[in-house]
Amino acid sequence: MFFKKIFQGNHGNHSGKAPYAIHANDWDRNVQKPVIRSSICTGEKVAGFKSLATGKFEDIMLIRDDKDMQEFLRLYGIQEEEVTTEW
Repeated sequence: MFFKKIFQGNHGNHSGKAPYAIHANDWDRNVQKPVIRSSICTGEKVAGFKSLATGKFEDIMLIRDDKDMQEFLRLYGIQEEEVTTEW
């Protein structure tokens, strides 16, 4: 499973930024909704959050199987019926 990294802070590397995983408290149900983006061509699925205001999608993790999907739901406190799928 992969988790998207975001960059913040200055920790001495050449970019001046150090990665850390996005945590459950980093998203807000009032401004984002959970979405699975699925490729029609390859079938690849990526879980993330879509801004309700702008429609911008922020990918969080690759979904390879039901175990990954359950982990995404658990990590972010999401019910399966809250997640929409987009192609």
